[in-house]
Amino acid sequence: MSKNLVIVESPAKAKTIQKYLGSDFEVKSSFGHIRDLPKKGMGIDLTSFTPDYEVSADKKKLVAELKAAVKKADIVWLASDEDREGEAIAWHLAQELKLKEENTRRIVFHEITKNAILKAIDNPRNIDQNLVNAQQARRILDRIVGFEMSPVLWKKVKTGLSAGRVQSVAVRLVVERELEIRNFIPKSTFKLEGVFLNKTKQEITAKLKKDFAKEAEAEAFLKQCQGTGFSVLNVETKPGTRTASAPFTTSTLQQEASNRLGYGVTATMRVAQRLYEEGFITYMRTDSVNLSQEAINGAKAQILSEYGDEYSNPRNYTTKSNTAQEAHEAIRPTDFAMKTIGDVQLNKLYQLIYKRTLASQMTNAKIEKTVIEIGNEKLPQHFEAQGEVIIFDGFLKAYGIVKAEDEEEENNEKLLPKVAVGEDLDYKKIEATQKFSRPSARYTEAGLVKKLEELGIGRPSTYAPTIQTIQNREYVDKRELIPQEREIMKISLNKTDLKKEVLTEKFGGDKNKFVPTDIGEVVNDFLTQNFAEILDYGFTAKVEQDFDHIANGEEKWKEVLQGFYKDFHPRIEDVEENADRANGERILGVDPKSGKNVLTRIGRFGPMVQIGEQDDEEKPVFASLMASQNIATITLEEALELFKIPFDLEPFEDQTVTIGVGRFGPYVKWGETFISIPRGEDSLSITQERAEEIIKEKKIADAPIASFKGEPVTKGTGRFGPFIKYQSIFINVPKRYDFDNLSQSDINELIEAKLEKEANRYIQQWEEEKISIENARWGPIVKLGKNIFKIPKNKKEEKYTAEELADVSLEEVKKWITAQDKNAFKVKAKKTPAKKPATKKAAVKKVAVKKASPKKE
Repeated sequence: MSKNLVIVESPAKAKTIQKYLGSDFEVKSSFGHIRDLPKKGMGIDLTSFTPDYEVSADKKKLVAELKAAVKKADIVWLASDEDREGEAIAWHLAQELKLKEENTRRIVFHEITKNAILKAIDNPRNIDQNLVNAQQARRILDRIVGFEMSPVLWKKVKTGLSAGRVQSVAVRLVVERELEIRNFIPKSTFKLEGVFLNKTKQEITAKLKKDFAKEAEAEAFLKQCQGTGFSVLNVETKPGTRTASAPFTTSTLQQEASNRLGYGVTATMRVAQRLYEEGFITYMRTDSVNLSQEAINGAKAQILSEYGDEYSNPRNYTTKSNTAQEAHEAIRPTDFAMKTIGDVQLNKLYQLIYKRTLASQMTNAKIEKTVIEIGNEKLPQHFEAQGEVIIFDGFLKAYGIVKAEDEEEENNEKLLPKVAVGEDLDYKKIEATQKFSRPSARYTEAGLVKKLEELGIGRPSTYAPTIQTIQNREYVDKRELIPQEREIMKISLNKTDLKKEVLTEKFGGDKNKFVPTDIGEVVNDFLTQNFAEILDYGFTAKVEQDFDHIANGEEKWKEVLQGFYKDFHPRIEDVEENADRANGERILGVDPKSGKNVLTRIGRFGPMVQIGEQDDEEKPVFASLMASQNIATITLEEALELFKIPFDLEPFEDQTVTIGVGRFGPYVKWGETFISIPRGEDSLSITQERAEEIIKEKKIADAPIASFKGEPVTKGTGRFGPFIKYQSIFINVPKRYDFDNLSQSDINELIEAKLEKEANRYIQQWEEEKISIENARWGPIVKLGKNIFKIPKNKKEEKYTAEELADVSLEEVKKWITAQDKNAFKVKAKKTPAKKPATKKAAVKKVAVKKASPKKE
C-alpha cells in the first residue's frame, strides 16, 4: 500500500511522474476538473456570487475511486499545473475529497523531470487561494455574460446563438478588419525598376527612389532615360547586426508554429501539451520570456560543444508586458542534450522550441549592407540597389531566418557585383509597372492571437479555446475567397523602343484567413450597438487586469464581480425590453418584373434574398445566398440572378439535367446524380455544352477501376478525402496508399478490412426498428437511428460482456433507451397550423426557388 497519493490532471502526466517516484508513491489522474458549474442553469447565487459546483455524472465513479485511494494514503500531494486553472483543480480536489490540511501538500513544477519533481516534493506549499479566486472570478463572470447575453441574442437575432466576454471581442476584431478591407479604396502608383549591366555584363537590379502617381509622369521619366548614360553615383557599405528573438511564450510559439509549420493554434497547443506531459519541454502556458540559470547554463554547454565559443552569448530576457509572470519560465527544452525525439509529429514542434531557445543564447549575426546609387545628373530621380551579405551567421546557424506574415515579399538578401563610383553602366531594360495599394491583411489564427495579446485581451490559456469557439459558433470561418481581376498598365523601355501593354492581375483572394460570416456580422453589429462597454477592447483588457489583481491578493473577487454586475444586469434588461430585432436586413432595390422590393437578410435557414415583403398581398419568394456571397455586399443584380436557379437544360442520354445550388455549392443534377461544379465556375454560366462536359468527366471518374468478387469498384474524392466505393460502402483510402495507382491487391486489402470492421461492428441489429447494439471506440453502445445511448450495468452491477449483449432482447434494449429518453418511441403528432385572424396574413413559406442539397459524390 502506497503511503503517498499524488493527484495530477492528466493520465500522460501521471505516467511520466510515476517513473520518477518510488514504490511509496501512487500517481493518479483527475482527468481535469472533477467538478464545475452545472451544465444546465447558471449555477450561481447572484446575490452573493456563490457558485453551486457539482460533480458531473461522468466523473462520479472517478471521484469515488479517488476517495477510496485517499483513505489508504498518509499524505495526498496535489500536483496539478502551476497556473490559475491548475490551482483551481487542486482546490476542487481538496474540497470534494474532503482532504485534511495537515495531510495535504500542494506541489508545483514547470517541467516534468526527475529533479523538478523531487525538488517540488521537498518544497510543498499550501493551496494559493488568491489564484483559486482569480480562476473563480473568470469562470463566474464569463458564465454570467454568456447566460445573460445569449438569451437576448435568441430573442433579438436568432435562436441558438451565444455571446461571450472574450469570444465576442475576437469576432469584433475579425468583423472590423473585414469592414476595413471592404471600404478600402486602392490608390494607383507607378513603380520603376531597372536592370543595369556593368562592364562584365553582370546584372544589377535597382528601384527608382520615387513612385509616380500618374501614367503620364512615369512615361515622361522613361523618355528622359531613353538614350541616357548611367553610372554609379555612390556606393555605401554599412555593417549591421541581426539579433535573436527571445525564447517562446505561448503566444509567440503559436505564431511561429503557424508561420513555419503551418499549425493551427489548437494543434500547436495539443502537441505542446504532449511534449510537456512527456517531460520534453517546460510548461507551455506562459507569458514570460525568462530563463532559469540552469537553462542558460544548459544552453551554453550545448552551444560550446556544437558550435564553439564564438557562438555563445548567454543572456536573459525581460517581458515588456506588465501582466507577465516573471516567476514562470519561457517554453524551453528540459534537456539541451536531447536534440531530437522519436515521435515525428512531436519532434517538429520540439525542434522549433529547441532551436529558438538555443538561438536566444547565441551571438548576433553580423551582416554587411550595401547600397548602390545609379543615375545621371540630368535625371531628377536616381535608382537604388540594395544588397546584404552575412559576414558571421551567429544565431542564424541554429535558427535561420523566417519571413513574418505581414512582411513585404521583397527583401534585400541578394548579392551585388563589385562596382566603383563613377563606373559606367548600361541599362538592359527599365520598366514602370502600375501597382495598387493594399488594405490590411485578414487575420490568420496566429495574427489574431498576436492582436489579442497586444490589446491585453485573454491570457495564454484562453487563446486556443477562444479561437476554436468563434469557429464552432460559425461567427467566423476560413472559406477560400476567389480573387478578382483588374487591368494594370506596364510601360517598358528597351534599348530601341518604348512599349505599353495592358496586363491582368488578381487581387483580393485569400486562403486560410478569418472571414466573418453573415450571422457573425449581424451579431457583432447588435452587440456593439447595445453592449458597447462589454465589446470595448479597453474594458475587456481592464477585466483581465482585475483578475491579475485578484491573483496577487490586491482585490477581492466577489467585489470585482459585484462591481461588474451592478451595471451589466440593468443593461441586459433594458436591451431585452427596448432594442430592435436585428437580422441585417438591407433593401437592394426594386424587382423590374414585379415592381416589388428586393431585400436581403438573415432568415431561419441562413442568409437569403427575397422579392416582396410580408405586408404584400402575394407571398414573398426567397432564394438562399451562395457561399461566396454576403448580405452586406450583394448587389441587386446578383440577387435577381439567384432567382434563376435552379433551371433545366436539355436532357442528356435520356436523363434530365438541372443546374442548382445546394449546401455544398453549385451542382449539375443528372437524373438522380448530383455533380459538383468546379470551384470558380458560376452556376448561371453553365451552358448545355459545359453541363455535358461535367457529366462526361463524372462518368469517367466513376468508371470502375477494378472489381471485387464480381462487383465493380469505383473511386472518387469526397468531403473526407479519397475513397473507393464497393456496392454501397464508401471506404476511405489512407495516405500510405498511392491513390492514383491503386493495385488490385490494394483494393482487396482495403475492402476486406472494411468488411471485417463492419462485421464486427454489430453485436445485435434490429433493422426494422432502426435499433442496434454496436462496438464503438470506447466500448459497446446502443443506437436508435442516429441517436446514441449508454448501456447500463447488469444485475451484478458490472459491465455487460459481448456474449451477454448478444443475448439481450429487443424489449430490454428499448427499456434502456426509454430510461434515457422517455420520448424516444413516442410518435410525434403533426402540428396543426394555428388559425390567424383574418386581418393578418398567412405565414410565409419558401417557394420553388429553394435549393436541393447534393448527395455525396
